[in-house]
Amino acid sequence: MPTAVIDGIVTRYDLIGAGPPLLMFSPGGFNATIDTWSSLGIYARTKPLDHLSKHYTCIVFDRRECGQSGGRVERVTWADYVAQGKGLLDHLNIPQAHLMGGCMGCSPVTAFAVAHPEMVLSMSLIWPVGGVRYRLTGHQRFAEHLAYVHQHGLAQVVALVQKEGKPFGADPRGGPWASVIAHDAAFAEAYAQQNVEQYKLIVAGMARTLIDRDTAPGAEPEDLLQLAIPTLIVPGKDNSHATSAARYLEECIPDAQYWDVAVADQTEEASAERLLAFLAAATPH
Repeated sequence: MPTAVIDGIVTRYDLIGAGPPLLMFSPGGFNATIDTWSSLGIYARTKPLDHLSKHYTCIVFDRRECGQSGGRVERVTWADYVAQGKGLLDHLNIPQAHLMGGCMGCSPVTAFAVAHPEMVLSMSLIWPVGGVRYRLTGHQRFAEHLAYVHQHGLAQVVALVQKEGKPFGADPRGGPWASVIAHDAAFAEAYAQQNVEQYKLIVAGMARTLIDRDTAPGAEPEDLLQLAIPTLIVPGKDNSHATSAARYLEECIPDAQYWDVAVADQTEEASAERLLAFLAAATPH
């Protein structure tokens, strides 16, 4: 599978299908990989890649710090995830694309639209993360990692990850760089030798600024209110994807289309029909 170096970080990506470009920010929380578009929850059921790739060039990638992509120890923000997506489009010489996000991938999509509206043909936001329980769970995950670092040190984090091989979302003790530690020995060696107190500050700041509200994170409401980009919102309904977060995005994004259907009615056929109709209407002819 091809890779691109974006701002010094390796990004694993793939191009599936043919047609207008569709940049897809993967679902899966802190395990946002190409595979989750086909293997995770609602996406395994609705099979979006199978249907979209018949009409669009689906640009899928492992988010930085996830899967086989690289990473860098720094206070990662939504802007950094945006930079990865934009860098991938630049690498492919694509000036404009449709954007789609699943789960936590919705947040960099909205942040991308605010930062680079001229590049965005449309936004499809599927099961955006958010809600009180999402915030509490997210902060708890970072807290568990910090507690493990405080008690055992960074070398033991590396040993744990190399033994168990689990990403941050599956085992919070391994931290946000667990996937990179698992597949990059040089990164793991440098990671273990960092100043632990500085590292704790980086992680604490990352948690506070990525998960900073009781609704959908990613972009400020005042900025969303100024967008003029066709948008489709598909609501979720569980502890990580509160329906209130989807409704918040509907409130903030002018003329957003909200697909007001129960989760049980988001079948493969119905979802494909709704997504394809929306994208066709938003594609320049």
